[in-house]
Amino acid sequence: MIGRLNHVAIAVPNLDAACATYRGALGASVSAPEDLPEHGVTVVFIELPNTKIELLYPLGDSSPITAFLEKNPSGGMHHVCYEVDDIIAARDRLKAEGARVLGDGEPKNGAHGKPVLFLHPKDFAGTLVELEQA
Repeated sequence: MIGRLNHVAIAVPNLDAACATYRGALGASVSAPEDLPEHGVTVVFIELPNTKIELLYPLGDSSPITAFLEKNPSGGMHHVCYEVDDIIAARDRLKAEGARVLGDGEPKNGAHGKPVLFLHPKDFAGTLVELEQA
């Protein structure tokens, strides 16, 4: 069921500074910022040869990233995203095995314009997991 690692998401308190670090110190290719109002975030993608890093910055005071940064003022790893071939089949299988799908359980369009779901971190060794349909 689980496919390749699509990205690792890092919440950042200063998006410009984080982009500058990845671009300058690490020599990475950094995308332009993109606002995702449905998810309450601004995202930037760092392209790597085998995956991506997603930088997350709060978009508005009700952003889930605002609460994350209140607990982790320096930022930190927020979630990992795995690809699946069929997000509905993956959701149904995971729910049948007792995993909790966050929100209303229905996929929403993610940063890549593809359906995504989030799984409760308590069910995955303390890690928030995002599934994205490949």
